[in-house]
Amino acid sequence: MQLQQIDMNLFPVLDAIYATRNLTRAAERLHITQPAVSNALARLRRSLDDPLFIRTPSGMSPTPLTESIMPRVQQALALLGSSLAEHHTFDPASAQKTLRMSMNDMAETLLLPRLLEHLQQEAPGIAIESYYVPRDQLVKELAANSLDFGLDIPMVSATQLHQQRLVVDRYQVMLRPDHPLAGESSLTLEQYLELEHIHVSSRRSGPGIADIALNKLGRRRKVKLRVQHYRVAPLVVLKTDLALTIPASLARQYPAKRFELPFQIPQMDWHLLWHRSQDDDGANRWLREQIVALFT
Repeated sequence: MQLQQIDMNLFPVLDAIYATRNLTRAAERLHITQPAVSNALARLRRSLDDPLFIRTPSGMSPTPLTESIMPRVQQALALLGSSLAEHHTFDPASAQKTLRMSMNDMAETLLLPRLLEHLQQEAPGIAIESYYVPRDQLVKELAANSLDFGLDIPMVSATQLHQQRLVVDRYQVMLRPDHPLAGESSLTLEQYLELEHIHVSSRRSGPGIADIALNKLGRRRKVKLRVQHYRVAPLVVLKTDLALTIPASLARQYPAKRFELPFQIPQMDWHLLWHRSQDDDGANRWLREQIVALFT
């Protein structure tokens, strides 16, 4: 293998296929035709003497060689992109860009309304795509530039990422405004345990943060409803006698009765995450400054 003979223009194609696992989507990402992508992949296969990707029912699966070289390929491409960005001033008013973010429905509720309102005034050409990427895949997606940002809890072991705290949120108990307990000034632990609760989790089973705290006290709450998203849970609360343990910033958005929790649980700590290779990119820097300012 003689790397000096490889056309370096082929590496963005390799990166796009690795990120999308699909030749058609790689072509769309690069704004070229699929035959051009196939031709570039064929040239890389000859140069590296390796198939690089194997077709599987779930997409183009990278070979061990591809997995081994991709971190350096991505680092080199990101360094080149950052170097070019330093010579171009980012103009939000004229920018045409799609901002890709990973966040769950709770984070979307916190950020998207205020961010879209701000971008409408300052950067109308910026579009947003929001979808949730599991934490075990988040670093890879950010490194591959498939994502610009993640909004999630801190990832202490992710040394490739930069992280900025946005907000620390405490949990409260939410009841409908005419609930039998709505006239109380506070909620006792016994009253909390007598209620039937909504548990929000993307998993099929397992305890939540409130359940873990209660287990340490030797107590257990009654879960009447388990749902995947925070969007629907408050709507159920407003129509029933069920209680919801929810971050205060979300609870404030509904006409409900709110109580402080009668026991201690850790606060919700939201961080903005981005790959360190994007630190000097003008667009990335401007966007993260706007997001941080919205929470500040």
